[in-house]
This record gives sequence, C-alpha cells and structure tokens, in this order.
Amino acid sequence: MRVLTAGESHGPELTAIIEGLPAQLPLTAEMITKELTRRQGGHGRGRRMQIEKDQVVISSGVRHGKTLGSPITLTVVNDDWKHWTSIMGIEPLSDDIRPEDIKRQITRPRPGHADLVGGIKFGHRDLRNVLERSSARETTMRVAAGAVAKQFLRELGINTVAHVVEIGGIVANSTTTSDLTIEELRTRVEADPVYCADPEVSSDMVAAIDDAKGRGDTLGGVVEVVIEGCPPGMGSYAQFDRKLDGRLAAAMMSINAFKGVEFGIGFEMAKKFGSDVHDEIAWSKEQGYYRKSNRLGGLEGGMSTGMPIIIRGVMKPIPTLYKPLESVDIDTKEPFTATIERSDPCAVPAASVVAEHVIATEIAKVIIEEFRSFEMNGLKADLEEYRLYAKEF
Repeated sequence: MRVLTAGESHGPELTAIIEGLPAQLPLTAEMITKELTRRQGGHGRGRRMQIEKDQVVISSGVRHGKTLGSPITLTVVNDDWKHWTSIMGIEPLSDDIRPEDIKRQITRPRPGHADLVGGIKFGHRDLRNVLERSSARETTMRVAAGAVAKQFLRELGINTVAHVVEIGGIVANSTTTSDLTIEELRTRVEADPVYCADPEVSSDMVAAIDDAKGRGDTLGGVVEVVIEGCPPGMGSYAQFDRKLDGRLAAAMMSINAFKGVEFGIGFEMAKKFGSDVHDEIAWSKEQGYYRKSNRLGGLEGGMSTGMPIIIRGVMKPIPTLYKPLESVDIDTKEPFTATIERSDPCAVPAASVVAEHVIATEIAKVIIEEFRSFEMNGLKADLEEYRLYAKEF
C-alpha cells in the first residue's frame, strides 16, 4: 500500500492517491469528510479554517460504495483558491507581467520553517514556492488517506483514537483515562474543545491558547495515539527497516512541526530499573498471551505484542508568529522581521487528528504486507486464522 499527496496550500485543490488497498472494502466520501471536519476543529485554529469547508471527492477506485482494488483518488477543493488565482496560477505569465510584479512574494524566511532551506535546495528566490507545499495544509490529504485506512482497520477489528495530553506545559491527568474503553475515550475527546480527555485541565488549555494569541505567540504540546486490536507479530525483528516501532516513529515525525516521539512510558524508562519497565507475560484460555502491564506501549523487538499500541508525539509551537522573530531578506541580505502568514496560535488539537490518521495508515500498510490482501473477505479469513494460531501457540 502506498499513499501519495499533491497540491499547494493556496492552489486549486489537494489530491491523494492510495494504491494497494484491497477490493470489497465499504467506503464513502462521507466517512472521509467526517474526519476532515475534525481536523479543522479544535480551539486555537486560525481564520483559514473558517474559509475552507473541506469535503472530499472520490474520483477513482470505488464503485457503488466498495473499493475495486485499483488506485483510489481523493480530491479536496481549496475554497480560498479564488482569491489566489493570479498569484498561484498554473499558466505561464503573460509578456507584460514580470515575475517580480507578482503580489505576495516572500523574501524574508521565517525561523523554524522550511522557507530558507527549501529555497536554497530548489533555487526558489520567491520563498512562497516553498511554503505553499511545506504548509500543514498538506495534512488535509494525510487525514483523508488515513480515514480510508481507519475504515479498513475497523473492518478488521482494529480501532484507533488520539487525544491531546499536553499544551503549553499544561498536562492532562493520565489516571482520568486509564479505565476508559477506546469508544468512551473517543466520545470524550470529540466533545472537548481541545480534544483532551481530561475535563479538569481542558479549560486551562483553552485559556493558555487565548493568552498566547493575545501575545501574538504560539503554543505546542503532546498528543497520544492508541491502537487497539492489532494482532501480535506485526513488524519484524529480522531487519531494522521492518521494525514496527521504527515505522510508526517515522510516520509520526513526518507530521509538520513534530519534533519528538515515544512509546508506552517513553523517556520515563531512563529513570527506572529494568524490573520496573518490562511487561510480564501471562496466558489465559480466553485471551491467549497478554502482558500484565503495558509500559512498553504494545511493542517488543520491533513487533506488536497484541496489547494496545501507545505512541506520543511532541509538536513544537507553530513558527509563523504574529510577533515575528528576526530574519534576513534573501535579496538585500539586510536584517528584517520575518514574513507573517495566516496562522493558528495552537494547532495541537488538529495535530492529534493528523497523528491518528498517519499512524492508522502505517498500521494498515503493515497488515496488508502481512496477509493476503487482494480482497477483504480473504484478508479477514487469513487474519482470524492467524489470531487463533497466535492465541494457541
């Protein structure tokens, strides 16, 4: 299974192509658009999300509500494109327009963004050519593709949820969610303004976001993704690039502005003895093999254990500031404050949605690699047979 995305932030539309998904998977545009709406929500979003009303169009790979096994094409129109047609037009400039006369050119790179290094790499003197693609608007299609992956996983009894566990140093109490089922956790998260499962601190997070906005500043945070129902043995110890935790970490780190990742109790392991870290193994007739704890986050030796997979990602504060930092104009080499673009004071809630979907995509890829995957019924049969084998091993 492969996923490709294309499109610029203020271009005509965004596109994703998914190749390798089995036939006979129930799929509708409504399933995908629902997840896109969640991505646009969360307290701290900026004006761009008031302009766009993301709705997906499926233009290939699905017939009468079921996948065909051929590549699936997903498209989302940028409503803001109508205001950018002359700036972001596809056709060559007419003879009476010089490149330097185009509006909204950028020569002052923003610290912490791809502007300067991207301009150097691809030779763009107008740094808009960089930021239009490096923008987090691209994650629209990561979520769209991930929504398809989530539907695929649900059909196999694998469920995912994500929630915000920290914003600007305000940390949710993990004990408030420890006894919740994945459905209960999802219900609580989707009703919360910052997608946090701890209502005690959610209001403090909202206040912190509002304070940062008033200062012209931004806030980062930490999001957690939980995958329940993944069978044991997904991934491999046999080769480094097939280790599941490595693949999931790469997926999480591929999200814009993410700078750290951990599994289970994560970096807390560095402070503990081994006897307080590793999860003891048990077996029962009802469950088969299981762990008495889940401090390793459902992963051992580069493979899933069958316990819930727990992965957290750290998102830095967005680098586009209304109180911009110092930079240098690439044309004059003079010091200036960086360019200001429309931005969010805090995109951590939205990032939790993106994180859930990129992780779901990677889990779907692994499942498709491991089992017969031309059509859903055969895949389901193979997976159930494997689950029984693992339980009785």
